[in-house]
Formats: sequence, structure tokens, C-alpha cells
Amino acid sequence: MAIRHPLAVMLGYAGQVMPSAASVLAQPAGVGAYSLTPGRLWAMTAIALGLAGVAVGGLALRSAGRVRIGNARVGAFGALAAGLVGTVIGGLVVAAAEGGPGTGYGIVGGYFALVVGPAAMVVGTLALTRSRRTG
Repeated sequence: MAIRHPLAVMLGYAGQVMPSAASVLAQPAGVGAYSLTPGRLWAMTAIALGLAGVAVGGLALRSAGRVRIGNARVGAFGALAAGLVGTVIGGLVVAAAEGGPGTGYGIVGGYFALVVGPAAMVVGTLALTRSRRTG
């Protein structure tokens, strides 16, 4: 079966697999290859937090060398917090997974969150260090 649109893979075939949000959360793990299970939902949440932390930390790192550093510190702490929460959620997803990739437990996304979350914390730490040095 050819995959025609990447969004259809991420969200599942919305009309067939996901009739409502309540049924998505009530599905047992491993129902279908393209279904959005609770493990996959938590893993995607952790990935989104990690990526948002990297983006906010990058913006804070970029503005940390300027004269006004108030926003850089807020962004650096935001990146640290988002990275920490994303890492913790990713670790919980990996720890709770009872199967391997493709079983619906979100283990691949959990491992990806365990990479992106610490990256956000590193970027946030760099931005915080640079904002303290220039201020």
C-alpha cells in the first residue's frame, strides 16, 4: 500500500481509525499500524516539547549577546523546562513500553524525545550561560 500523504501516516486515517478523541484514548495498544494510541500520543507530546525547547533556546541563544538580555533569560529557562519535561515524558514512555517498534507503545517516539529533550536543555544552558556572561 502506497503512502500518499505523510500527515495521514502521523494521524492515522482520520475518518476510519479515529472517529472521536474518546475512542482513541480507549484503544488498547497495538490496534493498528496507523492508529494513534496513548503511548504514541505521549511520545509525540514529548517530542513537541523537546522541539519547542530547542527552538526557544535557539532564539534565546541568538539574542543573549545583545544588550537587553531579559528575554534571553526567560527563553533559556523556558528551553530548560521544556527539555526537562520532554525528557521525563519520553523516559516514562520508554519505561512503560511493553513491545518494540510498531506495537503502538510509542517507543520510537520516546527514544527520539530522549534525544531532543536533552538537546533543548543543552541549548537552554548555553543561552543562560551567555546571557549571564554578557550581562
